[in-house]
This record gives sequence, C-alpha cells and structure tokens, in this order.
Amino acid sequence: MQTIHQRFQIEYQYSVFFTENLFHQNNPLLKDFFSNYKDQGFQRKALVVVDEGFANHHPTLEQDIKSYFESQVQDIALAKDIIFVPGGEASKNDPALFEKLCKAVDIYGIDRHSFVVGIGGGAVLDLVGYAAAVSHRGIKLIRIPTTVLSQNDSGVGVKNGINFHGKKNFLGTFAPAVAVFNDLTFLRSLEDRDWRGGISEAIKVALIKDAGFFTWMEENATKLVNRDEEAMAYLIHRCAEMHTDHIAGGDPFEFGSSRPLDFGHWAAHKLEYLTNFEVRHGEAVAIGIALDCVYAVQIGMLAESDLYRILDLLTKLGFDLYHPKLAENDKINLRNGLQEFREHLGGRLTIMLLEKIGKGVEVHELDADIIAKSVDYLETATLATPEKIS
Repeated sequence: MQTIHQRFQIEYQYSVFFTENLFHQNNPLLKDFFSNYKDQGFQRKALVVVDEGFANHHPTLEQDIKSYFESQVQDIALAKDIIFVPGGEASKNDPALFEKLCKAVDIYGIDRHSFVVGIGGGAVLDLVGYAAAVSHRGIKLIRIPTTVLSQNDSGVGVKNGINFHGKKNFLGTFAPAVAVFNDLTFLRSLEDRDWRGGISEAIKVALIKDAGFFTWMEENATKLVNRDEEAMAYLIHRCAEMHTDHIAGGDPFEFGSSRPLDFGHWAAHKLEYLTNFEVRHGEAVAIGIALDCVYAVQIGMLAESDLYRILDLLTKLGFDLYHPKLAENDKINLRNGLQEFREHLGGRLTIMLLEKIGKGVEVHELDADIIAKSVDYLETATLATPEKIS
C-alpha cells in the first residue's frame, strides 16, 4: 500500500480597525464591516459577550449595542440577550463561564456562519475566543478590546485560552478573529493600573524589535503617565502593528518553541499565580522584563547602561520592579515556573533575552543560581545609586 502524503495551506486575513465611539449611530465602521457578509443565503446572527467590569463603567452600553444593530446592521440578527461575564483573570479560572458561553451559542442558534462578539479586556477575550473556537468547530469571532493591553497586544493576536489546574492558558486554541475594533474612547474608564499595565507589552516588543520606539517611550513617559490620549493612540497602533507583523512573518501557530513575544513572560505568568492575580498581567510582565534584563547583564550579554535605561523607564511609568513572591520558598516557586514554561513550550526551553535595546536573542537554558541573584538585585537595587552587578 502506498502512503498518502497530505499538505495544504489556509490563508488567514483580518483587519485591526482604530476608531472612537464604535456604537455611536454616526459611526458606520461596524455596519460597513457586516455589510460584507450579507446576501449569501444565510441568516447570520451575532451573540455579544461583555466584560462586566467594563459594562459597569458604561451603563448605556447594552442599549447602545441593541440600538446600533437595530438601526444600522439590518442583515445581522442580534441575539435577544447580551451575555455578561466577570472581568479579569477570574474569567479564565472558572469552567462554568466557559460552559455558560457554549450553552448560549446553542440556545441562540449561533452557527458557523454567525458571529460571537467579545467586548472586554484580554482575559475575557481569551475566554470568549476559546468558546467560539471550539463551538461548532469554529464560529466567526470579533474582538472589541477595552484595555490598553488587549488593544496593543493580546486582542490583536491569534491565541485564545483558559486556565486549568493552576496553569495559565493550559487549554486553548490558535484561532484568529475575523476583525478587531480598537475604540480609543473605551480606555477612558480604565483605572490608572490598567492604563499603565498595557504599556509593559509595548516596552516588551520595543526592547526586542525597535530601539527607536523604546526611545519614543522614554521621551513621552510623562505624557503616558498623565493619560495623554494622542500619545497612547500612537503607542497602541505601533505596538499592534509590530505584533501583527511578527505573527505574519513568523510562526503564528507556534509549531516551534521560539516565542519572542513572550519576552519577560515566563516569570510573569508564575508571579500572577503566586499572588493570586493580585499582581495584574501587565504589572507582572514589567517585573519579568526587569528580571530577565538583570539576568542578561549578569551573564555579560547586556550592557549595564541599557539596563539602567530600561529600569528607569519602568519606574517612571509607575511599575514596581520587585515582588516578595519572587523570593518566597527560597525561590523554588520561581524555578518551578521556569519548568512549567518549558513544558508549555513542548519540552525545549526557549527564552528571549536582550543583547541590546532593540535586539533580542534566544537562549535555551537559564542558570537557577543566576536567576536567584537577579531576584536579589531587584530587591535591593535603586536607580538613584545603581548597584554594580557582578
């Protein structure tokens, strides 16, 4: 018998739109997008899922959505009820929420020609995307991110997932949305922590890809802290652009172990769990970036002058650079986090470290003793009198 060798390619295409007041009656963007899906012999529907935390700051949102669909989107039938789910990482920890969304897909007859629309922060979008991807083997997903972090990073990517047995994103899929709508006005209701938190992902991608963008953030740190919308709009657009360029030009479904966009994340993921998510993702990433940059200096890869610039920017933006949980239990918990990250990658550890600002390099081993020394440095170092690393 002869072996049959199968090979095929699937092209994915989606747009990331930038707008303001998405559900305003005078904004045609969403209406125009849906118009591309009419007159094809199907009664398409849309199920909207909203982050409760976001909805609490926008009391007219539910009615705004219903009014917009009723008056503007004639060819898409909006499900009678809008589904609300808790925001934050808790949404990814509760299997009942995943089941709730899958049940709603069934109740409202959302088929493969229809849409699930997720509105919220990155964690809610991860949950909604996972439910959409596995229901009927894939329902069209529209993401409407409402935080800096989700607008510039997680919401424009191709990953979805929920947490399982204490491990972040243990269950998940690679399933691109059919569109992403970034509404700048949605950021106005963010707490300062969440406004700031998403900036860490911009620092991450600048450090490994674009030294000029890092310099721009240094020059505009005060504007960003003071919630200047023009500066934030540029930061989000540039970060999203680099994120999507990386996906298109690399390994979007992560068949290999190389994951440059996870720079600073191996420690961040563990720190989130160790603090029961009291440290939010962007805050944990900032600490993870600081830790890996200190490590790079310790092994002679990164210049101390670059490290001081990085720590200075993180500090000016209001990030803490250390948390006691990093050192807890003689740092064994952190070492376990490295092992869990290795397993998540498929057995071969691949960590992005910095050679210089704007250029990352991959390594396949980290020394546990040097990690511990790097943690100690972050605990004691101050920018006013930088400690010599040796």
